[in-house]
Amino acid sequence: MGRVIDLDEAAAVLARRRTGWQAAGLEVGPLTWRDAEASWPQPLETDRARVLDPDSVGVVVSGAGDTVLSVVLFRGGWADVDFIDGADDMGALPASDITSAQDFGARLDRWIARVFGSPERVG
Repeated sequence: MGRVIDLDEAAAVLARRRTGWQAAGLEVGPLTWRDAEASWPQPLETDRARVLDPDSVGVVVSGAGDTVLSVVLFRGGWADVDFIDGADDMGALPASDITSAQDFGARLDRWIARVFGSPERVG
C-alpha cells in the first residue's frame, strides 16, 4: 500500500481536537493503530510504540442519544468513516483521495459537524 498520509501527523491532528470535542460533551476513545507488519489477523493496538509500520489509525467519538462516529484513516489516502446518528440515521461518509494530515483534519471537522452538529447540540 502506498504511503500518502503520515499517520503520526494525522494522530497529532486528532490529539489537537480531542480537548475541544470533550469540552463539547463528546466522549473520545483511544487512538487505535494497525501494524502492516503484524500477522493476520492484525490486532488493533492503543500503544503506538507497539506498532512498527502503521497502516491505519482510528478513533471512535460518541455523543448524546447513541450518536457515534468511527473514523479509520489508512496511509494510502482514504478512510472508513461510519456513523450512527440516533435511531434512524446511519451510514458511511465519503472519504477518499485524502492528500495530507491537514486535509484529513479539514474533513474530520466536516464529519464531526455532520454527525454531531453544532457544539450547542452536542452537550
